[in-house]
Amino acid sequence: MVVNVMKNSGINGGGEKLFKAISSDTRLSILELLSGEDTHISGIARELGISVPVAAKHIKILEEAELVERKKLGNLHMIAIKISNVYSFLDHFAENRDVEVEEGTTLLEALKSVAAVEVTQMGNRIKVVSTDGEEGFYIYEVDGKFSDKTVDEYTFEEDAVVEWKKLIPVTKKRLFVNIRR
Repeated sequence: MVVNVMKNSGINGGGEKLFKAISSDTRLSILELLSGEDTHISGIARELGISVPVAAKHIKILEEAELVERKKLGNLHMIAIKISNVYSFLDHFAENRDVEVEEGTTLLEALKSVAAVEVTQMGNRIKVVSTDGEEGFYIYEVDGKFSDKTVDEYTFEEDAVVEWKKLIPVTKKRLFVNIRR
């Protein structure tokens, strides 16, 4: 069994373009700015205190690395982060481990063979609450599919690729709900 394998998907314009894109504090600031909302180039320039041509140059480099995309609305060019490509890039740095287990071994047993795992009982289900001292909410995929079994219920009958994921808070949308009175 291999834990957390990320196959090279060929996105991000190749390693050279990607590392060029993230090697600039200005471009990292642009990505941070875009993580909040799509913004036009002049808004990026204004927010970062740089000229529009300089902002456009940085945007071009980020586009070549496929970290952002441009949406044209008439003369206005809105720039949006390609968050799935950012996540794919980060996946390349995930820890990969080979584990050999007996047929019928549970995912929990396999995981414990490569990491310090803390579990808790919630109702009649076992939940992993910490891996290598990192507390959080964990999910897993086996061969790219989510399972409805807990880690102590899932057993291996054949070779598989497991992606063990710690979910972190990510705000995709924030709603301020006001009740009309």
